[in-house]
Amino acid sequence: MERLIDPFARPISYLRVSVTDRCDFRCTYCMAEHMTFLPKKDLLTLEELDRLSSTFIRMGVEKLRITGGEPLVRRDIMQYFRAMSRHLESGALRELTLTTNGSQLARFADQLADCGIRRVNVSLDTLDPDKFREITRWGRLDQVLEGVRAATRAGMRVKINTVALKGFNEDELFTLLDWCAAEDHDLTFIEVMPMGEMGEEMRLDQYWPLKDLRGRLAERFTLTDLAERTGGPARYVRIEETGQKVGFITPLTHNFCESCNRVRVTCTGELFMCLGQEDMADLRAPLRASPDDALLEEAIRAAIARKPKGHDFDYSRQTVRGQVSRHMSHTGG
Repeated sequence: MERLIDPFARPISYLRVSVTDRCDFRCTYCMAEHMTFLPKKDLLTLEELDRLSSTFIRMGVEKLRITGGEPLVRRDIMQYFRAMSRHLESGALRELTLTTNGSQLARFADQLADCGIRRVNVSLDTLDPDKFREITRWGRLDQVLEGVRAATRAGMRVKINTVALKGFNEDELFTLLDWCAAEDHDLTFIEVMPMGEMGEEMRLDQYWPLKDLRGRLAERFTLTDLAERTGGPARYVRIEETGQKVGFITPLTHNFCESCNRVRVTCTGELFMCLGQEDMADLRAPLRASPDDALLEEAIRAAIARKPKGHDFDYSRQTVRGQVSRHMSHTGG
């Protein structure tokens, strides 16, 4: 089958699939405490997620990242992971991975490893139990740390994703770095998007530019820029004194579009061709219109033909829910 190529000759080889809008945390920069979630009928079924993902893989996707919400809270989600593992076995899929808050990792780590997952991104913004409970509202740090340990025991490489939050975890910069070094975890810092108000939390007050964070690191360590890319938006440095690899995701202050090979699909089947723009295509309708995949393939190709050259974060046009989903879509290259 002819591979997916966008109008700027970029092959589309990386797909992010959200399998649920639900989460067992309520992180203050991500969700309101009392969320109204989508009706079940609006969500793609596990079978539909299999069909959709498999279609993209036939069309050239080689890396598949599963996201949420929190993907591991979806009922029977391992059925979908097991279905995707067949593409690893066939060689069509090069990598199957997920981004998680870690709360359910202790429960699922061995099964995920059995499905061929070798790398997992865990969102973790603090190592202080009280601050963790404050920012997640409902989370327990010990549960997440046990999940991280379980993933490591199962043979998965863990990358920690930390959202840089002014006035919250500034004082933990070196604590997090030292912990990741001791545990042999990679670490990526993510710049929060200051996109207005989410309940009682003001995003502008939380904005900590990563150039400032990097400057703090450079006061203590020697940082060497790396050419490495993982298919995501992160830029990496090596800390010469420790050998650690540290990533920076800066959607506001750095344009990472020139080699963009990725698209994302929401749990309702909306395909976003750019992580920073509102344009999307409905894939649920063609998916449900026919058991044959011809209509779905046609809709995907038509959407990729509209993929823009770069993103445009014009916050004046965006709704809070759109801002949140877009911010979370950046977590974890």
